[in-house]
Amino acid sequence: LLLVDPANNSDSIRKTLLLDKEESKAEALIEIYRRLRPGNPATPEVALDFIDHLFFKTAYYDLSGVGRLKLNHRLNIHAPISLRTLRKEDILLTAKILVELRDTQGVVDDIDHLGNRRVRAVGELLENQYRIGLVRMERAIKERMSMQEVDALMPHDLVNPKPVSAVVKEFFGTSQLSQFMDQTNPLSETTHKRRLSALGPGGLTRERAGFEVRDVHPSHYGRICPIETPEGPNIGLIVSLSTYARVNDFGFIETPYRVVKNSTVSEEVKLLSAFEEKEHPIAQANAPVDKSNRYVNPLVTSRVQGEFMMVRAEDIELMDVSPNQLVSVSASLIPFLENDDANRALMGSNMQRQAVPLTQTRAPLVGTGIEGVVAKDSGVTVVAKQDGIVADVNAGRIVLKHDSSDLKNERPVTIHNLSKFVRSNQNTCFNHRPIVKKGQHIKIGEIIADGPATEMGELALGQNVTVAFMPWGGYNFEDSILVSERLVRDGIFTSIHIEEFEVVSRDTKLGKEEITRDIPNVGEETLKDLDDCGIIRLGAEVKPGDILVGKITPKGETQLSPEEKLLRAIFGEKAGDVKDTSLRVPPGVEGIVIDAKVFSRRGVDKDDRTRHIEDAEIAALEKDMEDEIRIIDEIALDELKQQLIGQQCEAPLKKGKNVLIPKGKNIEAFMLEDVKVSDLEGIVLNDAEVTEKIHDILDLCRNQKNTSRSRFEEEVSRFEVGDDLPPGVIKLIKVYIAMKRVLSVGDKMAGRHGNKGVVSRILPQEDLPYFKDGTTVDMVLNPLGVPSRMNVGQILEIHLGRAARVLGTQISELILEKKYQDLREKCKRIFVRDAEQEYIESMDDTALCNFAKYYSDGVHMATPVFDGAKEDEIKALLKEAGVQTSGQATLFDGRTGEPFDGKVTVGTMYMLKLHHLVDDKIHARSIGPYSLVTQQPLGGKAQFGGQRLGEMEVWAMEAYGAAHTLQEFLTVKSDDMAGRTRMYEKIVKGQNVLEPGLPESFRVLTKELMSLGLDINLIEQKQ
Repeated sequence: LLLVDPANNSDSIRKTLLLDKEESKAEALIEIYRRLRPGNPATPEVALDFIDHLFFKTAYYDLSGVGRLKLNHRLNIHAPISLRTLRKEDILLTAKILVELRDTQGVVDDIDHLGNRRVRAVGELLENQYRIGLVRMERAIKERMSMQEVDALMPHDLVNPKPVSAVVKEFFGTSQLSQFMDQTNPLSETTHKRRLSALGPGGLTRERAGFEVRDVHPSHYGRICPIETPEGPNIGLIVSLSTYARVNDFGFIETPYRVVKNSTVSEEVKLLSAFEEKEHPIAQANAPVDKSNRYVNPLVTSRVQGEFMMVRAEDIELMDVSPNQLVSVSASLIPFLENDDANRALMGSNMQRQAVPLTQTRAPLVGTGIEGVVAKDSGVTVVAKQDGIVADVNAGRIVLKHDSSDLKNERPVTIHNLSKFVRSNQNTCFNHRPIVKKGQHIKIGEIIADGPATEMGELALGQNVTVAFMPWGGYNFEDSILVSERLVRDGIFTSIHIEEFEVVSRDTKLGKEEITRDIPNVGEETLKDLDDCGIIRLGAEVKPGDILVGKITPKGETQLSPEEKLLRAIFGEKAGDVKDTSLRVPPGVEGIVIDAKVFSRRGVDKDDRTRHIEDAEIAALEKDMEDEIRIIDEIALDELKQQLIGQQCEAPLKKGKNVLIPKGKNIEAFMLEDVKVSDLEGIVLNDAEVTEKIHDILDLCRNQKNTSRSRFEEEVSRFEVGDDLPPGVIKLIKVYIAMKRVLSVGDKMAGRHGNKGVVSRILPQEDLPYFKDGTTVDMVLNPLGVPSRMNVGQILEIHLGRAARVLGTQISELILEKKYQDLREKCKRIFVRDAEQEYIESMDDTALCNFAKYYSDGVHMATPVFDGAKEDEIKALLKEAGVQTSGQATLFDGRTGEPFDGKVTVGTMYMLKLHHLVDDKIHARSIGPYSLVTQQPLGGKAQFGGQRLGEMEVWAMEAYGAAHTLQEFLTVKSDDMAGRTRMYEKIVKGQNVLEPGLPESFRVLTKELMSLGLDINLIEQKQ
C-alpha cells in the first residue's frame, strides 16, 4: 500500500515503482548484478556479496573524513566521522532529497560556495601519487612471485622501489602545480606560497571555466582575497588567501571572528568555515564600541548569510577581527585601498610582487602598518632564536651569545652566517645586512639582520620620492614618467642583478672534454683574467664575448690508436684535434665576476681552484668553531669564578711548577685573572658540594666543546666526498656575474595604486620644477592618469606623504638647533594618542633626541586598509606642517624661473622599480644564426635573432614608395643567400651596390607546390 501526499509530493515514486518489473529481493539482486557484470553467471548469493562489497566495504572506496562530514551536513544527520562507507539510511535519505528537489522543495547547492570547494594541499596530492606508485609496485611484486619459486627468493629480489620514486619525482618535476618559486622580492615569495589554484590535474582548464567560477562569492569574505588575482586568462582561477585565513584539517578555509555576548565584544576568537558562519549575524571590525567593549549604536551594520543589513546590537553573535581580514597580504600593503577602483587595486597588488630589491632600501613614509609583519614572516630577514648578547658582528656573520638557560644540552652560542650577494630565482640580489651592534642585548624573535627589500625589519620595496602632478613638455604623455637626474646620480633606484652561467665538461666518444687555459687560436690578451685552471678570477670585469671558462672538446673523425694516444699524451700535441667550446659572456651582459663554483665527479682529482674554494670554506667553518669554543670557555669561566671566590683549596692548584692557587687561602678575584678553564680540571676544594658543582660545569663545558668540534669535522668531511653529477659529466662549473642596473629611459616604474608608467626622460635637476625654497621635485607624473582610472588613493597618499616629509624636516631642524622643549611639543602634536603623549613626556632630552632622529627624514605614517586616515586628519597634519591644507603648492619652472600658472598637487609618493628593465630587453643583431629551411634570421633575443618585418610593415614601406629599401629588406637582409654574401663582400671593399638575387623562401614555396603535385618551373628571361 503506497500513500502519496498530493499537496506536497508528486507521484514520481509511484511511477518509478510501476516501471519496476522485479517482484522479489533475489530477482532484483540478480538484475543489478547482470547489469554491472554482464556475462558472469549470476546467483543471489554472489550478487549479494558483490553489492555488499561495492557499497558497504572499505576495500573498494573511502568516503574520507570530509566526505562523511559533507554527507552528514547535507542529510542533516549525525553519523560518526570515522564511518567511511555509505549506510542504507544515507542512500534512502539521498533519494528522498533528490525527489524533494524534483518537486521544487529544499535548496539546490551552490557549487561556488566555499563550503562546497576545498583546498587540496601538497600532502594530499602527494599521497594520491604515492598510492599510484605503491599499486604499481604491488603489481610488479605479484608478477615476480607468480613467475619464480617463492621459497628461493629474498625480499630484495621481489621489491623494486623504482616505480614509487619515479612517481614522486614526476610529481615534483613535471606537475602543473609544482612551480619555480617567484623570488623577485620577499612579498612575491610570500604570496606565491599563499596561492590557491583552480587549475591543475583534477581541476578546471582555462578554456572551460566560465564566469561563475571566476567571480567573487559572498563566502569569499575573509577567506579569499577579492582583489589579488592575475589579469588575463587566469583571472579568478588563481587567487590568494586572505590575511587571517587558514586551511583546516578537512581542507576548508576558515577565518577568525571575535565572539560577541550581550552586545559586548569578548577577547575570545573562533575560527569558522563558510558553512559554519551561515546562520550568524557578523558585525564589521570597525563598528564603534565604548571603553568596556559594548556597542555604542543600537543598530550595527552586519552581514547575514552574505547580505549586508542593520541588526540590533543584542542579536549580534560574532565580529570581524580586523578591517583588513577581507584582503590578501599584497593588497593590505596598499594605503587608502578603499579609495581605489578595484581594477587598479588589482594591478597595484600584482605589481608590488614585481618590484626589484634596490641597493638603498627605504620603508614607505605612508604605509599600512603591516610591513613589519610581512618582512618577518617572509623569512628573508635573520631572526634571533633566543635571548642573548651580540658577541661579535661584521658584514658576513653575527655571533649571538645566549643568556644562561637551564637546558644542559643547548648550545650556548648561535652563529648566523649571513648570505652575501646571493642570486635569487629571478636573478635579483639577496643580501643580508646586520642591524645590531656589538654588545647589544637581543630578545627572542627580534630581527638582527635585514634581508633584500627590508629596512630595519620593515618591508621596503621602493623609494619615497617627491612627485608633482603636472604636464611637462609632453614628456609625461600616456603615462610616461619624467625623472630627475638626482635619482640616477645618488643611486636611489639602482639595483644589483646576478646572472648564473654554467659549463659542463663531459666524457665524449672521442675523449674527455677538458677545462683548461690552453685554448687554440686565442691570444694572451683574451686569457689575461683566466687562472691556471682556465676559470676566470673573481673581481674581473667582463663584457660580451669574453671567456669565462676555457674548454676544449676533442674533434675529428680519426679514432687514435693507443700508441698515437701515448705519443700525444707525452708531447702534448693538442691544438690540431681539439675545438674551442669555451663558455663566453652572452650579448647584453656586462658586469663583475663575484663567484665561481666547481663541482667534480667522485673519484676525479680536484684542481687548484677547487681546492682554493674548499680551503676558504673550511677556514670560515674553523673560525666559527673557534669562536664558539671561546664563548663556551668564557661562559664556563664566569660561572666557575662565581663558585670559587671565597672558597679554600684542599691542595694547591698548579700549572707546571707555578702555583696558581695556594692551599688553605681564601680565593679572591685577582688570583683567577690569568686562570684558564683547562687549568681548573683537577681542583679540589674544602667544600665537597662546591667541588661537585665545579666539576659539573667543567664536564658540561667539555661536552659542549666536543660537540662543536665533531660538528666541524662532520662539515669538513663533506668536502672530501665528490659531488653527485649526471652520468657522463666530469666537471660542472658555475660562474656568477653581478650587474649594476641604474635607472634608465625605458624602465617600468609604478606606484602602489596601479599607476604604472615608463621612464621617458631623465632631466637635469636644474630644469625640473622647484619649490619656493629651491628644492626640486624628483618625478613629474601626468594628472590625466588619475580621473579616468579612479585610483584616488594615490592623491591621498601624496598629501599625507607631503605632511610626513615636511614634519620630518621640521623635526631635524629642531634637533640641529637643540630646541628640546619645542621638539617635545612638536612630537606631542604629531603623536596624539594618550600612551604616546605619556611616553614622550617621560623621556629625558637625550632619549627624546634619539627618538626624534628616527623621524628626521619623514614621520612614518600607517593608514590600515578600510580603517585609514580621514580627510580632516590629513588636513590637520598638513596644517601642523605649515603647508596649504589643499596639499597644493606654487612651483617654479626650472628653465625660466617663472612660477607655473596654477597650483600643483605635490608631495611624497612611494614608487617601485619593476622587474621589466630596459637593459634586459634591448637587443640588436649584426651577423647571426639563420633558420635551416627558410634561411631567414631567427627571431627573439635568446636566439640572437632579427626583427620581423611582417605584412603590415611591408604595406607601410609600400605606402611610402620606398621600393629600393623594401627590396633590400626582402632579399639581402633576409634570405637571398648569394646576394647577402655578395653584399658583405661589397661592403668590405667599400662599394655599396645592391645586387639582389632570388630569395630562399621563393624556392621553399616552389618545393611546397611541387609536393602538391604541381610541376613548377621558374622561366628566367634575360633582358
